[in-house]
Amino acid sequence: MRKSAFILAIAPLIFTVAACSGESGQTTNTANPPTSSSANQATRNRWDTIKSRGQLICGVSGEVPGFSFVGTDGKYSGIDVDICRGVAAALFDNPDAVEFRNLNAKERFTALQTGEVDILSRNTTWTLSRDTSVGLEFAPVVFYDGQAIMVRKNSNIKSLAELKNKAICVQTGTTTEQNLADQMRKRGIAYKPVVFEDVNITFATYAEGRCDGITADRSALVSRRSLLPKPEDNVILDEVISSEPLAPAVAKGDTKWGDIVKWVVYSLVKAEELGINSQNLAQFANSNDPDIKRFLGTEGNLGQGLGLTNDFAARIVKHVGNYAEVYDRNLGPKTKLNLARGQNQLWSKGGLLYSPPFR
Repeated sequence: MRKSAFILAIAPLIFTVAACSGESGQTTNTANPPTSSSANQATRNRWDTIKSRGQLICGVSGEVPGFSFVGTDGKYSGIDVDICRGVAAALFDNPDAVEFRNLNAKERFTALQTGEVDILSRNTTWTLSRDTSVGLEFAPVVFYDGQAIMVRKNSNIKSLAELKNKAICVQTGTTTEQNLADQMRKRGIAYKPVVFEDVNITFATYAEGRCDGITADRSALVSRRSLLPKPEDNVILDEVISSEPLAPAVAKGDTKWGDIVKWVVYSLVKAEELGINSQNLAQFANSNDPDIKRFLGTEGNLGQGLGLTNDFAARIVKHVGNYAEVYDRNLGPKTKLNLARGQNQLWSKGGLLYSPPFR
């Protein structure tokens, strides 16, 4: 059920936190996605609609620590949340001009297609079918992930091969389920899938010991493990069985709105490339570097091309920070998740993040 605000209680075996993997790997067989003229109309000229409303409506999971989650203060946090806050900062110079709506895996695409939400920032894997038949327009990847398997430490299972004839919890109707089946078939490993439609039940079943392992995106497994009664009693196998590029999306058919979201994401990356963050932003105000001047909007009119103010990128950095700040705040070494950036580093540091030129 969708909720416009978090109501979340963390209980040992209930686990109301939705997994990145089960969520990002959801089935692309969306139930009769809207194709009518009314649905198309709902997604046209989105920026004009948002502007008149004075607020962005952002679809999130609302149940994934590090991506979209609620603290004891009732506030949303996570990378997916900060992407939307960054968009709101670019549009209104106010990162709080956004309403978050929790969407489950089944309703998320329909909510975007019908115009119920302006943007989907919900640990969603970018796939060909979602880019075509489902009718999504993806922004740049904000987190490169991969599917893995978690087992109990005392099982002494070290590899996929050792899961032969073992029970593995997996969410049904998802690419996660398909990836697991493909990999086990390719390796000739028989296993017993324990499937559930609801991701929370899937993880609760693993916690109860009713399956030997559970599969999800690696980041999701790290996130979920942090909520287990004894996280240290669970280990994530080293083998990665799929690639899962997670990216925000908007509905197809509105190039202008898609461009805005796209360049908001690039702004986070470019700011890190330029060494600009929320703490030193003021020091760059009088820079003579033409790249920095264009990026901050003190020279040129790049913002006007998007229908925004020329300082839209400076607004984003001021209120949200650069990509490194967003990552560290939500997933970095000072968080419970403590996920190494790895392939989510800048290209110049051996990672995959790269921004086109701001010119």
